[in-house]
Amino acid sequence: MTEIDRIPLAGVIGSPIAHSRSPRLHAHWLKRLGLPGYYIPMDVAQADLRQVIQTLPKAGFVGANVTIPHKESVLALADFVTDRAALIGAANTLIFRPDGKIHADNTDGYGFLANLRQNAPNWDPASGPAAVFGAGGAARAVIVSLIEAGAPEIRIANRTRTRAETLRQEFGAKIVIEDWVRAGDILEDAVTVVNTTALGMAGKPDLSIPLDALSPKAVVNDLVYTPLKTTFLKQAEERGCTVVDGLGMLLHQAVPGFERWFGERPEVDEAARAAVLEE
Repeated sequence: MTEIDRIPLAGVIGSPIAHSRSPRLHAHWLKRLGLPGYYIPMDVAQADLRQVIQTLPKAGFVGANVTIPHKESVLALADFVTDRAALIGAANTLIFRPDGKIHADNTDGYGFLANLRQNAPNWDPASGPAAVFGAGGAARAVIVSLIEAGAPEIRIANRTRTRAETLRQEFGAKIVIEDWVRAGDILEDAVTVVNTTALGMAGKPDLSIPLDALSPKAVVNDLVYTPLKTTFLKQAEERGCTVVDGLGMLLHQAVPGFERWFGERPEVDEAARAAVLEE
């Protein structure tokens, strides 16, 4: 079999994984661009992760996305880890090189920035403080990207203060921590506001933060995308803010991997959103 006959394969690794919308997105892009290839969901237990990662290239896979609970574990299995993935402490994109080496990257921060820039074109992250709710893995990706984008100060409120303190130790003086009971205070003069927690997701309690200090000039983003418009976003919109849902981050973070695996850069547009949302 020649290389031209070999159909590239990719997929998403996690557990559970049946809920993932990534296969719909990649199938849409492959069809739209007229490219050969397949992208499949793979439910992989932690105990099998190493063996699966090492076997996939031999089965014709050119790469894979990685999601919960394996995003941290795969770093130890990669031959090369990008600076972004190392800073965030997790990888969501693997590239299997022709020489057998495994390249690990994290495109979550890229997806976050691209989503806001597409849906809030006048947004300038360097023009004022950012307020971030949460201190988990998603928050780490957001913080790294905000620092790279020039945010002068990043205020964090998390229900467990010690997790937020860890971020300040890692990322330095730009990080300012506030207790969860005073979480609304981090909104004062913030130009960027991001919910990185699961609060507001279908089946979860809402993110109940006093919004008295929220400026109508702020761009407010919720990483939750089920529902697309959370109560938090509705309240921010009522105050005059530009609001951005979390689905765009899912779409944009997939672009770099698709381009590396299948050779063409896909477009994030309404057709891509519709393909992912289709039941």
